[in-house]
Amino acid sequence: MSTMSDSLVIARRNLIRMTRIPEMVLFGLVQPVMFVILFTYVFGGSMKIGNSTDPDVYKNFLMAGIFAQTVTFATAGAGAGIAEDMHKGLIDRFRSLPMARGAVLTGRTFADLVQTTLTLVVLAVVALIVGWRPGFVDSTNIGQILGGFGLLLLLGYAFTWIGALIGLSVRTPEAATSGGLIWLFPVTFISNAFVDSSQMTPWLRHIAEWNPFSATVQACRQLFGDPGLSRSGAWPMQHPVWASLIYSALIIVVFRTLAVRKYRSATA
Repeated sequence: MSTMSDSLVIARRNLIRMTRIPEMVLFGLVQPVMFVILFTYVFGGSMKIGNSTDPDVYKNFLMAGIFAQTVTFATAGAGAGIAEDMHKGLIDRFRSLPMARGAVLTGRTFADLVQTTLTLVVLAVVALIVGWRPGFVDSTNIGQILGGFGLLLLLGYAFTWIGALIGLSVRTPEAATSGGLIWLFPVTFISNAFVDSSQMTPWLRHIAEWNPFSATVQACRQLFGDPGLSRSGAWPMQHPVWASLIYSALIIVVFRTLAVRKYRSATA
């Protein structure tokens, strides 16, 4: 309970800081909205999903990938924020206080989760405006839609722990931003997020099908009732909801352990 209390105090500190720098939140909202508009109208008529090149089909196929990309790109912000606190010596001050060792990092990831939730809500509204329509819209299946968004937030939260480790491992916020984005591009693009993975070369398709990011995208398409589900025999594509939960839990356990261990020895 004391660990949770300390974490909530740190989360509140970071949320207050976000409200005092509104451009951080604004820029975080603009980028995913631009991705939705660009991918929808630039690539919408040229992508083949199944046997269809209908822009509306691709639009519904695309949104699960855009949602997943948005929550994972929060990793860079998490890393940069922690690196900035390190650079200013704030982490050293926190470490000298009588608080749980993991509370500073847990609080930071909680605050990032709140910001990611806000971004996802705005993005979903924009997606509905441009024509995204979940396959299940009746009240009996609203739980499936909410479940899809829950998996997205869980994946985003898991990836912020990777960002936390990166932020503790570099010297400057700029390095944390670069380090947080370099590996994200292959993770998000070598996946089923923007194209049908069955159209990839065999060796690349296998990587995409076992990518944790792909599992969450596949799970969201299944829960949203959107087109473009992978017909692969790979286990994550056959059981995407379970695969998404397992992948996210493993990432949290592994990278939280590494980040807390790094926090104990990191210096400004």
